[in-house]
Amino acid sequence: MAKATKDDLLKQIEEMSVLEVSELVKALEEKFGVTAAAPVGASPAQTGAGVAPEAGEPAEEQTVFNVWIQAAGDNKLSVIKTLRELVPTLGLKEAKDLVDTAPKEVMTAVNKKTADEAKEKLTAAGATVELK
Repeated sequence: MAKATKDDLLKQIEEMSVLEVSELVKALEEKFGVTAAAPVGASPAQTGAGVAPEAGEPAEEQTVFNVWIQAAGDNKLSVIKTLRELVPTLGLKEAKDLVDTAPKEVMTAVNKKTADEAKEKLTAAGATVELK
């Protein structure tokens, strides 16, 4: 059996749904006893968080966002339909599970325009949405 290359693995992961990637991360964390979270005792310099720009430098604007459904609201069906429109790789059951178990991340590392459009559509469908 041929050994899968890093590029092959990345290609397979790109084709996964958000839910499948989340399950893969959990399985990897359990298998290898690691976590994807930043260490609790890490200094801001280690994590890159809270580092103030030097005087005279403009603050860096956030360009990558994650879209989270905080609550589905009263019209779950509309939210599920909208979610499947935004993330075409989601099946009906996956979309329903994401909506039923809110708060959940539904889109990861998208640009500002895509995140704003997703928030607008999901909010119009009745969901409570947060960009992180």
